[in-house]
Order: sequence, then C-alpha cells, then structure tokens
Amino acid sequence: MELKLKTISKSGIEEALSKVTLYRYLNEPEEAESICHDILAIDPENQVALRMLGLAITDQFNGESSDRYAEVESTFQQLNDPYERHYYAGLLYERRAKAQMRAGRPPHVLTGLFEEAMRHFEQAEKVHPTGNDDAVLRWNRCARLLHTLPQAETEHHEPSLHDDDTAPLQVVRRTRLAS
Repeated sequence: MELKLKTISKSGIEEALSKVTLYRYLNEPEEAESICHDILAIDPENQVALRMLGLAITDQFNGESSDRYAEVESTFQQLNDPYERHYYAGLLYERRAKAQMRAGRPPHVLTGLFEEAMRHFEQAEKVHPTGNDDAVLRWNRCARLLHTLPQAETEHHEPSLHDDDTAPLQVVRRTRLAS
C-alpha cells in the first residue's frame, strides 16, 4: 500500500478547522497538528491554520530539548497581522516557560523566558484591536507567575584577607648548564 498523503478539498477547510479546535479541547494536539498540515497543504497562507498549528505544537511542549520552539516561531512569523505576530510570539515564550517550569528548570531560566513573553505582549498591546485586552491579560499572568518564582540567590563575596592568602606561585624553570 502506498502511503501518499491525500489532499482535502478547499470547501472542507472550515469543517477541518472546527475539528482542529475540537481536538485541541480534547487534549489531542497531535491530531490537531496533523489537520493543520492538511489545511496548509492546500492553503499555505491560511492564517487560522497557522495560528492553530503553532498552538497545537505548543500544547505538546514538555520542557525538553525536543520541544519544537523554532518551528513554532517560524509559523507565527508567517502571520500577517503585527498584533497577532507579537501576541502569539508572546504565547510561545509563555508556554515554553511554563513547560520549563513543569520540568523543574531553575528560576533564572524561567525568568528570561517570561520576560521575553512579556516584551512581546507589550508590543502586541501597542497595536491591539479596540476592545481586545488579551495581551494585557497574558502580561499580567506572566507577572504573577514571576512573583511566585523563588528569587535566585546571588552570592555576595566580601573581599577579605585571610592568613592563608598567599602570593601566586611562579614556576621556575631550571636550565641545564652546558658543560
């Protein structure tokens, strides 16, 4: 049996998109991702499919190196609307940070990711559609999560002189005298 992928019809895109939403709600992101690829195969610039593809992939993040951050970033960069590009880039970093948090990564790693998410949400807020405060809501959630992180302890070393302080040793090379 040949395993060549079949093509869906353009008239079936709307129904396929509704299935993407359903599979995401059912916590089956791999199914949603597959359908997005089918839609994008016939309509490569379909904005809803691009958004949903990126989200379906982020639904699979587990905080490991196998997470496909670059693929999601590339997908969201294809969004035409500047608000959506920034908003979804913010979601990418927020979801990456949350996955890293679940994986037990140290606070300094999480802080940088949450801050990057917040920068994108701030950019989205500058160009948000009237009445759409999603970027503000996401920014606030990141801020609340940052407040829950333990503060990274910074070691503070006071300069001091101790009796055991010694001058650096110099290696003395002995040369053999010619006889």
